[in-house]
Amino acid sequence: MDPDVWCERFAREVGVPTADPSEVAAILELAGVAAHASERTAAPVACWLAARAGLPPDRALEVARGIADG
Repeated sequence: MDPDVWCERFAREVGVPTADPSEVAAILELAGVAAHASERTAAPVACWLAARAGLPPDRALEVARGIADG
């Protein structure tokens, strides 16, 4: 299944709006920063923590970059 379609269906099932393209880009970049600064398992956990904290994707990415840059 196409990832956009899958995410749209998932969003509908969990009762939230679908992410816009800029949010998706920031989320994917956040995952990349987390994975490269630590290990791959940090990527999904960092995204989940950002969502749990209510951070917008661009702010979560800013925080992740700060941690990665040390």
